[in-house]
Amino acid sequence: MSWVVLILSGVLEAVWATALGKSEGFTKLWPSVVFGVAIVASMGGLAFAMRGIEIGTAYAVWVGIGAALTIAWAMATGGTDVSWAKILLLVGLVGCVVGLKLVDGASH
Repeated sequence: MSWVVLILSGVLEAVWATALGKSEGFTKLWPSVVFGVAIVASMGGLAFAMRGIEIGTAYAVWVGIGAALTIAWAMATGGTDVSWAKILLLVGLVGCVVGLKLVDGASH
C-alpha cells in the first residue's frame, strides 16, 4: 500500500508543480487553489508512504516521479522543447525510480 500511495503522491507533485507555474506568482485563483490542494495531498501521501518505505528511497522516488511527469507534461503541451537528450534522460530517470523499487523490494 505504501508504494501505491507514494506513486500517487509523486503524480500529485507534478500537479502542484505545474499549477504553481500556471498560478503566475499566486495571482490566478484556480491554479493557486489546485496548487494548495495538491501540495497538501502530495506531502501527506509522502509522509504516509515513509511509514513503510525508507526515507531516502521514498523521497527519491517521489521527486523522480514528480520531475519526470512535470517535464513530460511540459513537453507534451508545448511548455518546453522536446529533444532526444531530454527523452533519454527521462527514460533514465524512470529507470532509476523502477530500480529503487526493485532494490527496496529485494531487501525485505
